[in-house]
Amino acid sequence: MFLVPVARCASPLARSIDRLFDERLLGGTAASTALRSPSLDVAETDGQYTVSIDLPGVAKDDVKITIDGRRVDVKARSHRDDAKKDGERVIYRERSASSFARSFTLPEEVDQEASQAKLDNGVLSLTLAKKRAASSRQLPVN
Repeated sequence: MFLVPVARCASPLARSIDRLFDERLLGGTAASTALRSPSLDVAETDGQYTVSIDLPGVAKDDVKITIDGRRVDVKARSHRDDAKKDGERVIYRERSASSFARSFTLPEEVDQEASQAKLDNGVLSLTLAKKRAASSRQLPVN
């Protein structure tokens, strides 16, 4: 029995093959909406996590981030521009609308109130503050 490791490939050939399988398995064309799992990087400091997620072609209004304790869910959608100019005929279309979804669990709980999100040039940057443990106090005895 052979085990084949599943890893994300960044080569253009691998992306073309992935696109081909997305089109064939979803029963559509390149214009079909496909669900994709975006690449991400996670870094940690003493007080926060920094997450960078690639979301090309996504507007900030189309990004939904949900934080539940240690679990972070990111969903996004890019739209395709179907508007044609008068007299214009589409010869070839490769760009399509896509849906992105990624979930991950962090080692410590996240303080949603102190966290921030920013989308710039197709990269979503999350600054997720770690939830501080309740400070202990000594209770005086009367």
